[in-house]
Amino acid sequence: MPPYVVRAASLGGEVVRAAGGLRMLPDVDLAAAEDPDVLLVPGGPGVAEVDDRLVAWLRERAPRARRVVSVCTGAWLLAEAGLLDGRRATTHWEACAHLADRHPEVRVEPEPIFVRDGPVYTSAGVTAGVDLTLALVEEDFGRAVAHEVARLLVVFLRRPGSQAQVSAQLSAQVAHSAPLREVQHWATANLAADLSVPAMARRAGLSPRQFARAFAEQSGVTPGRFVDLIRLEAAQRMLVDTGEGVSRIARQCGYGTQEGMRRAFVRELGVSPTEYRRGRL
Repeated sequence: MPPYVVRAASLGGEVVRAAGGLRMLPDVDLAAAEDPDVLLVPGGPGVAEVDDRLVAWLRERAPRARRVVSVCTGAWLLAEAGLLDGRRATTHWEACAHLADRHPEVRVEPEPIFVRDGPVYTSAGVTAGVDLTLALVEEDFGRAVAHEVARLLVVFLRRPGSQAQVSAQLSAQVAHSAPLREVQHWATANLAADLSVPAMARRAGLSPRQFARAFAEQSGVTPGRFVDLIRLEAAQRMLVDTGEGVSRIARQCGYGTQEGMRRAFVRELGVSPTEYRRGRL
């Protein structure tokens, strides 16, 4: 018997056409399906026009599962069935605001790539679903098995659920004025430099107040938050991709000391730099 037996089900056992055009033949009609141990609900554009019968099935049967898991906008279906009421949850970053507006009883967290609240697990986009399933494998069968699965899939084991969905490098592209873009790119390449607001404002040719206001308007984050994120991302990459010591990485990324970097990792990711590195080797 394999560790997991996967069964796909649909309303009426009908063929399902995915958003990308792929046709999938389910194994069973939902009405005839056994109670699942792990119930996994995928997302996609179809969640905007969900069948009431599916919501009713989820409301009745999901509480019987040991785990309820959603990928991407599958969280919408869980919310419609009331399964996320009073719980923390996430979904694809584009849908977080809409989910929060439609279901104020759900504590939507737009930053993490996946969230666990009791037996309910929700994840962001498709690749975040991979990170979440690796976390589930680790819970069920241990770290060694999860590591081997990740190796076979040629993916890292594993991004922590607390990692942000959207990279600071992507938000850097939002700034539309050349001086701010130049400062963002320069800061990313000079993490150990003085990246205070006054220093960056001088480089942009603006007063600190003008710089801070324009930066937040164009990038969606404050200058200080942007610096926090690019330093964290650089440190994460170096911990995984190099054999440099933690103290040296801390200096190169602008934290100054190993303790400064440790505090940043614990605050943002919930793990120390050493634990983060260990989780990817």
